[in-house]
This record gives sequence, C-alpha cells and structure tokens, in this order.
Amino acid sequence: MSRFLKATLFALAVTGTAVLLGSAFWQWLPEERAPADEPAMSPAEDRVTVDVRNAGGVAGMARDATDRLRGAGFDVVGIGNAGQFGLESSVVVDRVGKLETAAAVAEALGIDSVISDPDPNLFVDVTVRLGSDWIAPQGPVDGTGNRLVEWLRRLGAERGSGH
Repeated sequence: MSRFLKATLFALAVTGTAVLLGSAFWQWLPEERAPADEPAMSPAEDRVTVDVRNAGGVAGMARDATDRLRGAGFDVVGIGNAGQFGLESSVVVDRVGKLETAAAVAEALGIDSVISDPDPNLFVDVTVRLGSDWIAPQGPVDGTGNRLVEWLRRLGAERGSGH
C-alpha cells in the first residue's frame, strides 16, 4: 500500500474517532433549562382531560364531539367506541369529584345529563358517553370552553399595546 493511501486511511480513522468521541462528550453537556421558579408546563388543574365514547352506534359521533371539545379548549385524551352500543341518551360522567368540570363539558356538547362517578383508575377528569340522541350543537362554543379564542384575543391585545 502506498504511503499516501496509508496516511489518508489513518486521517479518516482519526477523524471518525474524533467525531464519535465528540458526539459522546456533547450528550453530557447540560442543556439550557427554564428557571426553577417557572413550571415547564401549565399546572394540571388548568387542563380538563376527557375521554369520549360512542355508545349510540352512530358513525362519526365521537369524532364530532372530540372536534367540538378540542375547539372549546378541552384536552380529549381518549376517543372511540364504548364497550357496547344501544345507549339512547347521552351522559357526561365526572371522574374526579369536580361536578362543575363535567358540567362545563356537558355545556360544550349540549348534553343535559351529568353524573358523578369518581374513578381514579381511569386517569381522566370526565368521560362522555354519547347516546344515539346526540346531535352536535351548531355555532361556536359558549361559556367556559373557548379558552383558545380567549388566549388569542389576549395575545393580540398585548401585542397591540406594546407589551
């Protein structure tokens, strides 16, 4: 092998080793962190987690309810069919002992029936069981739900005032 080829292979091996060692070293450098007095995420009490179940058997019902709830600022973490169909009347179920939270979800969906059945094993605040009677309300969500729109309005007002 020629001297030039040996030198080139040696240089490539050294460069490759340097890149691997540099990569290993950089992963241990601390990342920029948020100040300790500022939470990285909003507190959990600001979020209302919802599980939406189609118990009426009408196709697309859970998706429509999910879209409406997310538009109202709720965090839908589960969606799908209930274990069985046949439920005629929709019901919103409080899972954490905060009936007012379930009532806000019910209001956003136009559902009159709200019950409390706390269950810490479900890891959601509210369960929605959509019966075959449920029809998505028309128009924007009223009341407590439209947090996103409120936030955007506040953001626009702050920018307009120079803050």
